[in-house]
Amino acid sequence: MSNMQLETLRRIVQEINSSVCLHDSLDIMVNQVSEAMHVDVCSIYLFDERNQRYLLMATKGLNPEAVGNVALPLGEGLVGLVGQREEIVNLDNVSKHERFAYFPETGEEIYHSFLGVPVMYRRKVMGVMVVQNREAKDFSEAAESFLVTLCAQLSGVIAHAHAVGNIDVFRKPNLSSTYKTFQGSPGAGGIALGRAIILYPLADLAAIPDREADDISEELILLDQAIESVRGEISSLDEKMHDSLMSEERALFSVFLRMLDDNALPAEIKELIRDGHWAQGAVKKVIDRHVALFAQMEDDYLRERVADLKDLGRRILASLQEADSSHKELSSDSIIIGEEISTAALVELPVGKIAAIVTSEGAANSHMVIVARALGIPTVVGVTELPINTLDDVELIVDAYQGRVFVNPPRRLRQRYKDIQKEEEQIAKDLKQYETKDAITPDGVTVRLFVNTGLMIDVVRGVQRGAKGVGLYRSEIPFMLRERFPGEEEQRAIYRQQLSHFANKPVVMRTLDIGADKDLPYFEIKEENSALGWRGIRFTLDHPEIFSSQIRAMLKASIGLNNLHILLPMVTSISEVEEALYLLERDWIAVQEEEEVKITKPKIGIMVEVPSVLLQIDEFAELVDFFSVGSNDLIQYLLAVDRNNPRVSSVYSHFHPSVLRTLQRLVVECHKYNKPISICGEMAGDPLSAVLLMAMGFNTLSMSSSNILRVRKAICNVSMSDAQTLLEQVLKMNNPLIVKSWLEYYFKTHGLGDMVKSARIVNV
Repeated sequence: MSNMQLETLRRIVQEINSSVCLHDSLDIMVNQVSEAMHVDVCSIYLFDERNQRYLLMATKGLNPEAVGNVALPLGEGLVGLVGQREEIVNLDNVSKHERFAYFPETGEEIYHSFLGVPVMYRRKVMGVMVVQNREAKDFSEAAESFLVTLCAQLSGVIAHAHAVGNIDVFRKPNLSSTYKTFQGSPGAGGIALGRAIILYPLADLAAIPDREADDISEELILLDQAIESVRGEISSLDEKMHDSLMSEERALFSVFLRMLDDNALPAEIKELIRDGHWAQGAVKKVIDRHVALFAQMEDDYLRERVADLKDLGRRILASLQEADSSHKELSSDSIIIGEEISTAALVELPVGKIAAIVTSEGAANSHMVIVARALGIPTVVGVTELPINTLDDVELIVDAYQGRVFVNPPRRLRQRYKDIQKEEEQIAKDLKQYETKDAITPDGVTVRLFVNTGLMIDVVRGVQRGAKGVGLYRSEIPFMLRERFPGEEEQRAIYRQQLSHFANKPVVMRTLDIGADKDLPYFEIKEENSALGWRGIRFTLDHPEIFSSQIRAMLKASIGLNNLHILLPMVTSISEVEEALYLLERDWIAVQEEEEVKITKPKIGIMVEVPSVLLQIDEFAELVDFFSVGSNDLIQYLLAVDRNNPRVSSVYSHFHPSVLRTLQRLVVECHKYNKPISICGEMAGDPLSAVLLMAMGFNTLSMSSSNILRVRKAICNVSMSDAQTLLEQVLKMNNPLIVKSWLEYYFKTHGLGDMVKSARIVNV
């Protein structure tokens, strides 16, 4: 493809992406393609699934009155042939082809050559693009390539239109009664059935007009009152969440209060008021000025501050307008939806009545999601195609395990999820008895169940549910909840809290693991392939000052408790471990000298996440005290699949034969060198796979606190001999679906069917 063609492609794609609706996009496409390819006709037919036909939706060259009126039944005509074959059809004389169908209303009898290209989206035919010429001559390979590339771009536009319900040309777009499914990213797990409540901004800054102040003194007084009101509002929110969230989780409120300091935003607003602007207009101008300044810098951290600025501006404006800032009355089935919901906006609501949260923007590791997860609210984010403004009071089902949102779900689907909810509630009641039991199989084998922590609520629930220790403390969480790298003393206090809650029990603290999907708001790492980039131990070894500060804080926090274990993430090579051990030894000696106290040297382990480690276990075993499998990343790298990508997430499975066989060999290797091996991640928390891990010989299974009781029940009811038989059977299987089905059958036939149903929620 020539540079000129590439430039034409870019121009067409840009115009399509900037269009406001599907029909505009289609019109742009046919006109631009006709001009760029110098063809007599360009037409787009879309597949109308409801009526099983292809409908002419846009054309340049045919009779414009045929648009919306000419339809080809499925499988008929050359357009139907393209869709049926799902491949290009290139003909020099269409009239000679047996599938040619002539429609007088189009005026196409004078065109002979025909090139039809299917518009495909995720293996599904969305439509067909056709170009035609009067001259009887095949189209070139370059022409085919050009159209294929454009159709790939167009497919996304059409899929989006399908998703938001405006593809149906036979009736007015309406989501008030239409069943639709939307895909986002799982944030905080769970399911909810209820009705949508749109969370609108408190006030609309964009709508404020420019106006001169009638009385500057009065405007200054109004502003002072508004600022004081908002300060009190923010302080109240902070106090309200004092018992629910740790101090670092409430750090956002401190940011807001600093912005409201007399020398910060209020000073700039007052300056404009003194120049003659009314208070509301001055607020708008100051907020807009900061937003524009930060937006130009293209920095994630500053963009986060932009959201905070807008939130504050709306609050000040709402107070100035004496707006009624009360929200709709929430009931227990209220599902809060919005474009982007801030943490402050969330916690000012009666959180006990929020059934779920859905946003069209945001990421799974955002501050709001972290808080929602701590509060136990099912959350789905990044539902980019969700038509929020049409969904007020619409019935929804939120499946936050899969990241799915069902709009106006049919009765059978509602009933299915209601049944799952009832079963989960009953299972939760039945599982209470396992809080005080040990994980011992019927034939007397004890399995250690640890908890994964990050927030304080994980610690509290882990202790309550009888976790025997912490298998993975995600130390990056406190880093993510701040505006800067936390200091050594700040870290020490946080780590001490974790270690103290599990006194006399091991606490495995992973060193800072940022990068990939765990970005810090104040330290952006931009990479084309972040999963394979500068993350984990790679980052901290390049910043030994950050690594040492963290190690020193961990060591100081462990004084007198002696239950600290340190885990190194994303290890790839021996040299990384050697360098880390050198720094650890240096800091261990230095801290003892500073504190004038003897500190027990913590055991050091590495995470098995990168496949290269699997081939050097013998050499790593000479350096470290234990191994811990990070199942989520190891599976991702073994299967070369991004589990957060909905297009390929079905490939990701911890029941994949390669995963099971790899883990079995790994355990044998570790035991050969007398090194303990644990496993954390989703695989450890699934009762089906947990019994296999138990049979393999993993010393410890570490999981989310929400899964401890389920896994403990499975272990208490599955003998080690049965588990070993199951393992032997599934290791011979070659399909993850068969493996899972085999395990489900065993559970159902041995009185553990409730565990299977609970585990299968994510597959609904």
